[in-house]
Amino acid sequence: MLMKVSPMEANSPTLGFLLHDVARLLKKRFEQNSRGSGLTRSQWQVLAYLARNEGINQTGLAELLEIEPITLGRIVDKLDTMGLIERLPHPTDRRVWVLHLTPAARPKLEQVRKLGDVTRGEALVGVSEADRQRLLKTLQALKENLTKACDLPAAVPKRASHG
Repeated sequence: MLMKVSPMEANSPTLGFLLHDVARLLKKRFEQNSRGSGLTRSQWQVLAYLARNEGINQTGLAELLEIEPITLGRIVDKLDTMGLIERLPHPTDRRVWVLHLTPAARPKLEQVRKLGDVTRGEALVGVSEADRQRLLKTLQALKENLTKACDLPAAVPKRASHG
């Protein structure tokens, strides 16, 4: 049985679409703000994640970034050539390299933090501090709920019986 949806409800954004659009627009605006920095958004993202996870191997970093290891390999090669990261041998596994930031990456990370602050500031114009805190708390709750749910079997809707 199909439920009728009013025209207003049909045009209302759903949580998933709205979150996707906001994330897409944040990325787009960050890219606009960071033009001329010498780095792409993907390179900025690798540096930022590596700063939080120094000593991680490329496979682990690719998983965190949700990109293919080969794609990350190309980005790491470029950042290594630029002198921003280095690959060091794993202390116990000769087959694995771990990633570290170089001292030259630190000023770049400060630059990305400032660019992120500018972009977030633009996104949050007119949003009160109380609403900002409520938004962050709500998003954190959604993240926790979905993290837990992803460890469970998928919720499969029951098929309608025709008989």
